[in-house]
Parts: sequence; structure tokens; C-alpha cells
Amino acid sequence: MAQLYFRYGAMGSSKTANALMVRYNYIERGGSALLLKPKLENRDGEKIIRSRIGLEAECSFVEDFIEEIGSDREKAKIYDAIIVDEAQFLTREQVDWFSDLVDFAGIPVICYGLRTDFQSNLFPGSERLLEIADKIEEVKTVCWCGRKATNNARIHNGRVIRDGEQVVMGGNESYVALCRKHFKMGMLEGTPGSEQ
Repeated sequence: MAQLYFRYGAMGSSKTANALMVRYNYIERGGSALLLKPKLENRDGEKIIRSRIGLEAECSFVEDFIEEIGSDREKAKIYDAIIVDEAQFLTREQVDWFSDLVDFAGIPVICYGLRTDFQSNLFPGSERLLEIADKIEEVKTVCWCGRKATNNARIHNGRVIRDGEQVVMGGNESYVALCRKHFKMGMLEGTPGSEQ
């Protein structure tokens, strides 16, 4: 039975690598899995999904796919699964559209993304996924101190930034995953194991 999945994690938790591996598993078994990302996500090029460890694949845009399929969900049945990277950037309406694809076309939709922004506020797409996804799974990573990292700190010139627009594109140069304590403290580094 098809389900709507939300696999979330902090920056650097290998969400994109996981998405690419899931797609590969479908293809390796003779299936067809479509990779999608929102047009807003342009760091790696227009129609490329690339992980920090160098895995990459071509993708399509969420907006173009939704426009192409529209309400004729039968068109989407050529795919065994839909995999959406950077799902935090989806609108609530797009999440609902993907849930219809699951419910009425029987196609699994697997969404990967951040749960919260650099101020620990939910992104609209993540909020809707948390509300309606059939399966919610955390992709874990660790803070510099060894604790589980749950917060995405925006950084500039070696300091945590607390104000600004919700969406500012960037990678390791702009964001770091921290545990809640070090996020609150704005502490980017230290001697691992020294904090308890």
C-alpha cells in the first residue's frame, strides 16, 4: 500500500544521499523512481540533486511535474515512486497534491527535508508533512559535542545568526547542525566530549 513519507533531519544528516540511494534501489530492481525538487533549490544547478559526499542525479522540478500531471493522476502511474528532496520548500497545497497522488494513484511519495529553519520554526512544507504524512522518520546527525543535532544554525563570519529571511540558500559555508543546547548558546565549536 502506497504511503506518504517524511524523512527529516538537520543540515548534514545525509538526507539527499539517502534520497539518491532510495532512487538507485528502485532502478536496480527494474523500477522507476522520479526525483523532484522545488525550483527554489538551485544550489547544485537547475535540474541536479547533489549530496555533500558527491552523489548526484538529474531531477525534475516539483512545479513542472504538478503542472504536467494536474488532476490526471493516471499519468503518474509510469513511476513506482516519487522522491522529493528539499521538501521543506513545498507549499501546503503541493504537499496535499502529493498526498492525493498517494491516495488516489497508489504511488508512494517519499519526501526529504529539514523540519525547522535557523530560528527553530517549522517550514510550511514540513509543517504540512508532519500533519498528514503516513510515516515520519528522523535522519539523524550529531553536533560537534557528540549529542544528537536537531537545530540548523545559520552562520556568518564564525558566528550564529539569529535574524533574517527564513530562506537563504547555502551549504556548509552558511549552516551547521547543532544540538539544542549549543544552538541556544550559539556555540559552534569546542573540545568534543568536554560538554555534558
